[in-house]
Amino acid sequence: MSGLKSIGSILAASLVAGAVLAGPAHASKSSVGGRYAISVAGFKIGEGTLSLVMQGEAYSAKVGLRPAGIGNLFSTGKGGAEASGWLVGSKVVPAKYQMASRAADRDFYVALKQGSGNIREAEAMPQFRPNEERIQVTRKHHRNAIDPLSAALMPVRQAGDAMGPTACKRKLPIFDGWTRFDIQLSYREIKEVSGKGYDGPVVVCNARWIPVAGHRPSKESVKYMEKAAMEVWLAPTGRDNVLIPYRLQLDTKSGRLVVEASKLDIEGGETDRAQR
Repeated sequence: MSGLKSIGSILAASLVAGAVLAGPAHASKSSVGGRYAISVAGFKIGEGTLSLVMQGEAYSAKVGLRPAGIGNLFSTGKGGAEASGWLVGSKVVPAKYQMASRAADRDFYVALKQGSGNIREAEAMPQFRPNEERIQVTRKHHRNAIDPLSAALMPVRQAGDAMGPTACKRKLPIFDGWTRFDIQLSYREIKEVSGKGYDGPVVVCNARWIPVAGHRPSKESVKYMEKAAMEVWLAPTGRDNVLIPYRLQLDTKSGRLVVEASKLDIEGGETDRAQR
């Protein structure tokens, strides 16, 4: 799968959580629901649905994607994905991930089992065609890697650091079932947004795509993605130490790709009883 498709899946991600912990305890609960509009060169081509609930240390994720606007004229692509796992300090520790989609009359499927920050089992269809140039994905590339949906959940260690440079101080090590790559973030600025269900600041991060394995270095798309200008805007989730993407923009040869929240419903501050 191309880096562009992988990045789109990260930013259209939604996160729904539930805690299964061990004796009675109170766990903070927050939720986000909404939609993301996807456009290229100002033309709407698709929509993504989002749903997030975090309770205690646990999360789970779901996302749906479908063509919209002029995308209906050129593509029948649609699909969805889900993931679940835990938040440990400023880290995301996924447990499982599954994605299924159909585009250009082809079916795509990925299933990952994860633990302790590693990919333990991976299944992906279809497989890449054999090519001597392709950098082979090996077991070492499954270590310290996470799935694309879980990468959309960005916790910070201290709540007071969430809306500032610390939010962007991270490298996301992602395995999408086919390729292993990093997204390196760096702080740019704070912006104010309003009118889409969330009124307040977002943290703007510069982003860089770094191929690791599964790609062919000579491909023009790989060379382009390595240099492409990219931004990620991060918004709070109702929990003051966790952020999710509000907007992604990526300059492509066809024009600027933008994935941006068109409607958000954020709820937080509840306390639920979980089993610990």
